Amino acid sequence: MVAAQAPRFDLVIRGARVVDGTGAPWVLADVAIAGDTIVAVGRDLAGTAATTVDAAGKVVAPGFIDIHTHARRGIFVVPTADNYVRQGVTTVVEGPDGSSPLPIAAFLARVEAVRIVPNFATFVGQGSVREKVMGNVDRPATAAELATMKDIVRQAMRDGAFGLSTGLLYVPGTFTPTAEVVALAAEAGALGGIHISHMREEASRVLDSVNETIRIGEAGHLPTQVTHHKIVGKGNWGRSVETLRAMEAARARGVDVTIDQYPYTASSTGISVLFPRWALEGTDADVTGRIADPAQRAKIKAAIIENLEFDRGGGDPKNVQIANCPWDSSMAGKTLADLVLAKGETVSYATAADVVIEIVRRGGAQGIFHAIDEADLRRILASPLTMVASDGEVPVFGQASPHPRSYGTFVRVLGRYVRDERVLTLEEAVRKMTSFPAARMGLADRGILRPGMKADLVVFDPERVGDRATFEQPHQYAVGIDRVFVNGTQVFDGSTMSAARPGRVLRRPAATR
Repeated sequence: MVAAQAPRFDLVIRGARVVDGTGAPWVLADVAIAGDTIVAVGRDLAGTAATTVDAAGKVVAPGFIDIHTHARRGIFVVPTADNYVRQGVTTVVEGPDGSSPLPIAAFLARVEAVRIVPNFATFVGQGSVREKVMGNVDRPATAAELATMKDIVRQAMRDGAFGLSTGLLYVPGTFTPTAEVVALAAEAGALGGIHISHMREEASRVLDSVNETIRIGEAGHLPTQVTHHKIVGKGNWGRSVETLRAMEAARARGVDVTIDQYPYTASSTGISVLFPRWALEGTDADVTGRIADPAQRAKIKAAIIENLEFDRGGGDPKNVQIANCPWDSSMAGKTLADLVLAKGETVSYATAADVVIEIVRRGGAQGIFHAIDEADLRRILASPLTMVASDGEVPVFGQASPHPRSYGTFVRVLGRYVRDERVLTLEEAVRKMTSFPAARMGLADRGILRPGMKADLVVFDPERVGDRATFEQPHQYAVGIDRVFVNGTQVFDGSTMSAARPGRVLRRPAATR
C-alpha cells in the first residue's frame, strides 16, 4: 500500500490569529495558499510548503477593500500604490462622487496595461455621464438626453462597473433632479449594481440629503450608500444621531442603505466647494466671467463667507488648508489664514473669501477642511451600517500636502479606534474593511478568509499597527503591517515593496467584455 502524499502548498502562514472578516471571534490557525487561492485553514496543517511564514502573535486577515478611492489620481504614475498596500489594502475602488472616466471599458483596459499591485474596480459616475450628454447646465434632462444617459450607464455596467456613483454636491450632479438620478440608478440596479452617493449637503441640510439618498435606493430598487458620511459645521455637530436613526428606520422598512466613512475630522475636495453652485455652471470661462462681474462677484463672496463660517470653513479661515495647487506648488500645506497674512492683510472671512475667489479664478486647488466633530465620527464608525473607506488617492511620495487619509485610514482604525480607544472590536473593524464592502459590491471570492477564496491577505501586529501620517506631515507610511499578499503573491514584506504586480482589474460579476 502506497501512503498518500501530504499536500504541498505554495505558502503556509503558521500560528496566526485568524480574523476571517465575518465578524466571528479570532481563532489560532494556519493558512495555506496554492496559486492565487486559499486552500486550507486550520490548526497545525500537515504538509510542506515552498514558503512558510511564522506569524505567531500576529493577526492574519483578508486584504482590505477600499470602496471609495480617487486612485486614478496617481495610479498611472505610481501603479504600485504603495500608500494603500502598506496599510493592508489589496483592492481599491474608483469612480466615486459622480465622477469616472468614460467609456469604462477603455479606462479599465488602460489600468490593466499599466500592471498594478492592488486589485482595481470602478463605479460609473452620474456627473460624468450628465456632463458628456448635457454639459454643466442647470436644467432637467430632456427625454432624449435621459435616454442617452441610460444607454451610457447600461454600457458602463456591461463593461464591468459595480454601480452608479453620484456627487450631488458637485457640478453638474448638483443640477440633477432626484427623479433623474433615480432613473439612472434603476438602470445600474437592474444589472446588479449599487448606488453610492456624495450627498447634496453634509451641513445644515444633512438629514434632507440622507433622506434623498434613501429615496434613490427605494425608488430605484437597488442598494444605496451614503459615502464618507460626516456632519460638517459646528452648528450641526451631533446630528449623526438623526441621520443614523433615519437610515435604521429605512432599513426597518426594507431599504438596503449603508454607510462608509474615513476616520478623520477633516474632509478634502476642491476649494471651489466654497463657491455657490450656481456660480460654477457652464465652462471655466463662464465662471471667470461671473467673478469679473462686480455684482455677481459680490454674491459669490457673500456665499463663500457663509460657507467659511457655517459649513466647510469650520468657523475660521485657518481651518481651510491647501492640499495641492497645480499652478503654485508653494501653497501646499498653507491655510487660508496663512495666504491672507502673506498678502499683508488682516485675517477675516471677507479677506479669506477674496483668496478663495482668486484661487478658483486662476484654476483651482485641492483643499482640506477641518469642520467635523470627533463625537460624530465615533458614533458613525460604531454603527453596524458603516464600513471603512479612505476617500484617498495615490500620491507621489513627498509631493504636495495631501490629506493623511491616503496613507493612514485603515491602520488608524486598527490602532486608534480598536486597540487604543476600543470604539470597535478587532473582529468588527476587520469586517468593516473586508467582507462588508465585498458583499456590497458582490465580490463573492474576496473579503473572507476561508478555503476557495482568493488569497488577498494582510498580516499585522495588533500591538504596533497604526498611522503616522498627519495633516502637517502627510507623507508617512503606516506601521505594523508585516506582510501583504495580492492574489497569492507577496507584495510587501513589512519594509519593502516587492517587484511583483499581481493586481487585477475586477469587473462586476456577469459583466461582458
